[in-house]
Amino acid sequence: MRRREALALLGALTGAAASAQAVAQAFPGVPHQHALVEPDYRMAFPRDFGAHPGFRTEWWYVTGWLGEDRGFQVTFFRVRTGHPQDNPSRFAPTQLLFAHAALMLPKNRHALHGQRAARIDPPRARFSEQDADVAIGDWSLSRASDDRYRTVIRDDDFDFDLTLAPPGPPGDPRNQPWLQDLQGFSRKGPRREQASHYYSRPQLQVSGTANGEPVNGVAWFDHEWSTTYLDPAAEGWDWTGINLDDGSALVAFRIRPRQPGPDTWRYCALRHPDGRVERFDAVRFEVLRRWQSPRTSTQYPVSIRLVLPDRGLRLEPLFDDQELDGRGSTGTIYWEGAVRVLDDGGKRLGRGYLELTGYQSPLKM
Repeated sequence: MRRREALALLGALTGAAASAQAVAQAFPGVPHQHALVEPDYRMAFPRDFGAHPGFRTEWWYVTGWLGEDRGFQVTFFRVRTGHPQDNPSRFAPTQLLFAHAALMLPKNRHALHGQRAARIDPPRARFSEQDADVAIGDWSLSRASDDRYRTVIRDDDFDFDLTLAPPGPPGDPRNQPWLQDLQGFSRKGPRREQASHYYSRPQLQVSGTANGEPVNGVAWFDHEWSTTYLDPAAEGWDWTGINLDDGSALVAFRIRPRQPGPDTWRYCALRHPDGRVERFDAVRFEVLRRWQSPRTSTQYPVSIRLVLPDRGLRLEPLFDDQELDGRGSTGTIYWEGAVRVLDDGGKRLGRGYLELTGYQSPLKM
């Protein structure tokens, strides 16, 4: 989609967006529990692989490494606006789709990044409520009955066609969706409604092609949906998903306040290869080094040490310039990059991705 069309969609979205309560009230015929995150909601699959259009915001998010020196990222966002859902016009922007994709090649020393934006208009722009199946034009992400995902991205500067397979044989506990926090009820702030439904699928095995070359690697998949995500006093978040070399996986995030002070919220959990989950309530994000973007002058903490109760994990970027400019679609500028994970002695423990939002300007969700 051309930039002018994307900006027009953003204008429609901005004009329609309201407080979480107002958005929930704008859903005629939709039960209240489907518009706000509920702690007692029990996820069921394949239903919850699909879209949840009663919620305001949703995303399907894939990050990973291809071999030892390349990273990739794909995110599809669905947004429900405040326009009446019973508007008969096919041009009414009641549901919008955005997509970001990137390929990180060290030889370029910066992210190859593309973006798309569209109102729902099947089959060109679509999502499914039955299973993961979302697309804008020739960009797509879907799940097949054999539990394999496929993502296809065709952009001017890069392309990839990747299959993401479960990490183990049938019955392996690592194949199951990892329901974050309280059975998928993931707190993001001090108020009950500041939360999402959230599950992850780490250690996915990647195969396919990137820029016409065969590749393989490991990926992390996230799926979240929410109506109220951030506290009004929050600036943004730091998030990381790490595939550890021993087959375990670790997720950690913090919600940062706009004013100096303690983090608004923190979360960290480790899933062992046997499926057992260990939570670390005392996690800290310790900034080791910052990088300043030559394009936006934004400073990002691209080197971070996660301080856990019994150890430290150092996150070092594949390269510093992994800033993504989404002003042609979602309107955000953020840093999202491939990172190596080291122990305090410098030994590699795994690979993952680090996402840094709200540093260029406070995030509004």
